[in-house]
Amino acid sequence: MKVGISSCLLGNEVRYDGQHKLDRFLRDELGNYVEWVPVCPEVECGLPIPRESMRLVGDDPESPRLLTVRSKIDLTDKMETFVKKRLDLLAAEDLRGFVFKSKSPTSGMRGVKIYTDKGFPSKSGSGVFAREFMKRFPDVPVEDEGRLHDAGIRENFIERLFAYDRWRTFAVTDGSVPGLIRFHTRHKYLLMAHSPALLREAGKIVAAAAKTTLQDDLAAYQSLLTKFFSLNATVKKHVNVLQHIMGYFKNTLSADEKQELLEIIDKYARNYVPLVVPIVLLQHYVRKYQEPYLSTQYYLQPHPDELKLRNHV
Repeated sequence: MKVGISSCLLGNEVRYDGQHKLDRFLRDELGNYVEWVPVCPEVECGLPIPRESMRLVGDDPESPRLLTVRSKIDLTDKMETFVKKRLDLLAAEDLRGFVFKSKSPTSGMRGVKIYTDKGFPSKSGSGVFAREFMKRFPDVPVEDEGRLHDAGIRENFIERLFAYDRWRTFAVTDGSVPGLIRFHTRHKYLLMAHSPALLREAGKIVAAAAKTTLQDDLAAYQSLLTKFFSLNATVKKHVNVLQHIMGYFKNTLSADEKQELLEIIDKYARNYVPLVVPIVLLQHYVRKYQEPYLSTQYYLQPHPDELKLRNHV
């Protein structure tokens, strides 16, 4: 799947000072599963390397000006013209996500300092390119590399990347009512881990799909997926899902196996073991007792095990 990324995060020396901000996890680990589409708005719009640093200036966080720090040259119009053209090109790429460079006046996703005319930071917002990207592609998963150092945020973002990729693949290659039902069914417990309430809402969309305009239902479901992953999958929510899944084995597990599973789930609830521990045990029981419904659930493997994302949450 194609995922956009701020070019400096791949080790490209495109920053204002001629340096890079290589993120080895993104390049060397996640890079095994995605095709990175690097973007550096500043270089691509014609600015040199190295160049004078820039910052956002103004009173409105939705439309600050982009000025060079020392010479006060206003680059806003130049950048906005470039951004419109670049977003058109990215639309054709059908990106599954984007990783932005944090704090950048062009590529920062959130929390970018906005200065007053006198040079004091007074507000915060998004970089010029990042802001317009998120407006143009509101359902595309986005995150900045700084926040990805948090294990929970990293797992949630990459989980969302793979889910969105499966969704877009379905929408482009299938887009049928039976396909929508299959997608929803296989993602049931993954979505429940984020919001049981939204899961019920999603179920209503799927149930009505055969009776209404399918394209409208697909658009509504895609928008709802964005809402799901904007809500964190907490320990409490995971415990709820693990207990639901355990219910499928009530007539197959031995007394010792049930007790062991209950103890493992309790240890996870108490933060004694990471999520991967009860997940691996459940995967074992799914194979041992050949539980067909659970064998299709993406909750048990939402992303490649090699990324080790659930070892830390």
